[in-house]
This record gives sequence, C-alpha cells and structure tokens, in this order.
Amino acid sequence: MDYPNGQEPGAPIRSGIPEHGRIPKYYAAKVRIEALLTELGEGEALPTERDLALRFEVSRETLRLALRELHLEGRLRRLGRGTVVAGPKLEQPLSLASYTEGVRKQGRRPGRHLVGLDRFPAQTRLAGELGLQVGDEVWHLERVLLADEERVGLESTYVAVARVPHLDTEFEPDSSFYAYLHEHLGIGFGNADERLETVLATPREALLIGTPGALPMLLIHRLSRDTRGVPLERVRSLYRGDRFSFTTHLGD
Repeated sequence: MDYPNGQEPGAPIRSGIPEHGRIPKYYAAKVRIEALLTELGEGEALPTERDLALRFEVSRETLRLALRELHLEGRLRRLGRGTVVAGPKLEQPLSLASYTEGVRKQGRRPGRHLVGLDRFPAQTRLAGELGLQVGDEVWHLERVLLADEERVGLESTYVAVARVPHLDTEFEPDSSFYAYLHEHLGIGFGNADERLETVLATPREALLIGTPGALPMLLIHRLSRDTRGVPLERVRSLYRGDRFSFTTHLGD
C-alpha cells in the first residue's frame, strides 16, 4: 500500500493537513519545526524563539503555540534555561513485566527515588481489593520513577504487611519490588487487572515528577494476584504522557 506523501504507517495521513490545505499558522510552523528536529537529532539545542520566528516568518505568539504542542508530544524537553530535542518515548509493556525490565530493554537505566514508606490500617475499599479484613495493616510505598536520572513517573504500591512484614528493613527502595518478592520471599505473579486513563497531575504530583500541571499524564491502576490467585498488590502508576507510550500483544 502506498502512503500519501511518502509517509510511513502509523503517521497521520497527509501529516494531519486537510485536503483543502487551509491550516492554522501555528500548525504549519509546527510541521516545519518537526523537520528541523529530525535534522538536529536527539539532545541538540533548539534555536531561540526569536531565531525560529524569523526563520519561519511567524509571530512569537504563533511560534509558542507550535512549541507548546511539541513539548506536550514529547518532541522537546527543557534543559537548564534552554530547549533540546527529546529522544523517543519509552515503551512500557502492558504486562506483568516490571518497570525495571521495560526500561532496561530499551537501553535506559531504571531507577527510583523513595518518597515515603508508611503503614496504616486498611479501610473498606482497599481491604476488599487486597482480600483483607478492615483494619488489617498495609504498606504504602511511594516512589518517583527514573530513567537515566530523568523523572518520568510516580508510583504508589499498597501491599498487606502480613505478606511482606520486613519491607521497611529488607527492601532497597531504589530496586525492583517484583524482584524482591520473587528472590527474597518466593512470591510469583500470576495475573493482574489493569485500567489505563489520561489525567492531569495534582499539584503535589507535578512537583514530585517535575512537570507542568497542564501536561497530560497516563495513569494505570493495577490489581495483581499471586500464582494462587490471591490478591497481592494494588498499584497506582502515573507516567508522563510526553515520555511514555504503552504496548501490548493481542492474540488468542
């Protein structure tokens, strides 16, 4: 099959330009900037707004609209006081593989920064999800997710204290929780239910991840079970929409 204008599969048809050819000025500028980003390559500095506005013969206001979309799409990122070309988005599989595995497969260095580890009595909803009695104690492990030291997400894990009684003393917060369960406690994952939605970060979440509050985020809710089908963990994972995409395999 031939693709219009030589475009590859998966790209917007006609680069998103309507057949009548009338497009907003900011979008025309965006298309031209995208071509420039390809020429520059990952990590290269973007020319100043003034230089770009002169080059593409648009107003600074129009240019800023184009740059804003490119930031939201993950094509650009801030570095100090400047802007550089961003690398490709991280692809995270929708599977029982851990965050650590997914990031390592793409040649990036995974990491986590501990925000807090607390224990408290489970209320009705959380107790029901984890198969506990109301009042049974649960751990709440909250960590910022890193890829090559770049903050890319925020993860909250809830697990029964009875399942992992020494989480506060045995577990290294910057390591894989799944690896800890498997290697230290002999607990394996059997299956999980996940729900994915698009949200905006709360002010606290945006501060922890280091993003603007208006940046779209990808939120995954996961309820995992062990190999016996017993509920194991409840996870809330928030990922930067400009740095992540998710993949899955469909089949029989």
